[in-house]
Amino acid sequence: MTFIPISLLSLGQFDLQSILVTVLVLTISLSFHEMAHAWAAYRLGDDTAALQGRLTMNPLAHLDPIGALVFMIAGIGWAKPVPINPSRFTRKISMKKGIMLTSLAGPSANIILAAIASILHAITAFLIYTLGEGNVLNMLGQLFYMMYYANTALAVFNLLPIPPLDGYKIFGAALPNEIYYRVMRFERYIGIVFLMLVMFGGGILSSILRIVRIPFDLVIWTPVHWVAQWLLQVIA
Repeated sequence: MTFIPISLLSLGQFDLQSILVTVLVLTISLSFHEMAHAWAAYRLGDDTAALQGRLTMNPLAHLDPIGALVFMIAGIGWAKPVPINPSRFTRKISMKKGIMLTSLAGPSANIILAAIASILHAITAFLIYTLGEGNVLNMLGQLFYMMYYANTALAVFNLLPIPPLDGYKIFGAALPNEIYYRVMRFERYIGIVFLMLVMFGGGILSSILRIVRIPFDLVIWTPVHWVAQWLLQVIA
């Protein structure tokens, strides 16, 4: 299950254009995230999600009506969980490792999108400098920036080792079975407390996410835009 914490994204002022761009960004990011889960499971031998039509970028295949409704009301939503059957994974890996890999695929997809968006934003900035500002280029710059920011935020958020996020399954696969099953007893209660914190303590989580995002900025955003700035200096 992929959570969409729009209240934690802090994408800026929400005029009509920003709202439309944000919806487009989240639709692409969410669909790619969920498709990545289905693709990873399929590559590991489990075609459960593929048979249910989840191996696609079509957002309608991943839409959860209740999650979408809550998203519009409270600013936090979720997508339809991608079904997996660990017993159908290839025998080359354990079930726990298979679950870890399928869970890791979603946030990894967001990181890939963030890297692509960072490169496209740098190219757009380069074009604006050489050709001058224009409505189309400015809108593309906003789109790619939101795509980068939203995907890094979604990746970091969903990697938190808290149920029902992907990070919980990834973290759980690294735990000894005895400890893992003990934690599972409290999974529902931990998840409820976490959801309450997201809905009513967004400021705290936003501060945490901004700190955790720093390595992503240093590895993805900073090098790409440093190269773009260097090219601009060479041309100037």
